[in-house]
Amino acid sequence: MTHVLVIGAAGMLGRKLVEKLTATGRIAGQDITRMTLADVVAPAAPEGIAIPVSCVAADLSDPGVATELVAHRPGHIFHLAAIVSGEAEVEFDKGYRINMHGTLALLEAVRQADYCPRIVYASSIAVFGAPFPDAIPDTFHTTPLTSYGAQKAIGELLLADYTRKGFCDGIGIRLPTIVVRPGKPNKAASGFFSGIIREPLDGNVAILPVQMSVKHWMASPRAAVGFLEHAAGLDGAALGARRTLTMPGLAVTVGEEIDALREIAGQEHVDLIRFQPDEAIARIVAGWPRAFDAARATELGFVADESFLAIVRAYIEDERIRI
Repeated sequence: MTHVLVIGAAGMLGRKLVEKLTATGRIAGQDITRMTLADVVAPAAPEGIAIPVSCVAADLSDPGVATELVAHRPGHIFHLAAIVSGEAEVEFDKGYRINMHGTLALLEAVRQADYCPRIVYASSIAVFGAPFPDAIPDTFHTTPLTSYGAQKAIGELLLADYTRKGFCDGIGIRLPTIVVRPGKPNKAASGFFSGIIREPLDGNVAILPVQMSVKHWMASPRAAVGFLEHAAGLDGAALGARRTLTMPGLAVTVGEEIDALREIAGQEHVDLIRFQPDEAIARIVAGWPRAFDAARATELGFVADESFLAIVRAYIEDERIRI
């Protein structure tokens, strides 16, 4: 039996993870006896479930918040809260406060509570910076070219060190860019990868700020939830000292995304995409990796999407889109 804490539970990925966990009532082979959901805005409590759920509006980087969140010693902690890439680049102080100091506050709170929970830390492929090999292995050096990437790389180092010292049992997962993200656009520089699918399917105009040849590493929300669940139950001994893994995904160009949209929904939806070059976004994206060798994660049981067509079809099914 375990108490699960989800930090960042009001975000898209947090909501989908909570939906999955409350539907099954289990994590890492254990029954979930209690859940605490936290975010800067109070997450919505799931309806019609037997598991006791507490919803907390709190900023992890504020003094004392992390201590309060771990006071009941949750056995599994998902740390998903972050300022996204584009916002972290513009709001420098805010990015470091949330993404770095918030992570440190959580790890320190666990250390002071003197117990050893499994912490699943959502990192990012933004920890890598150009120039890249054709396929980036886990062992490639982390030299990020954005503040967001630097903050996530620092979080990975902190997680590894606190795990080495026995203060927690941490695993970091470097998530691909999540596509297709439901809901409204956010401030992530990568948001257009979802926007050029989501907006046309909703009958709205989408802005494409980069060239069709831009390639990126992607995974669906379904796959990402699967990564988080699998990480929660993974044997730490199999990881050794390298506690963060690059997740499997698909290397997809913008042109291939649009081809998939055309195949599934027709040219009339593609015609809603407007090319408007944005040098700032193009510069950020140019420093991002495009493809990975995720053999280590695959060998440990993490499973990627089958194709980009499958990603779009999953989005249509999950969000009940009518074409």
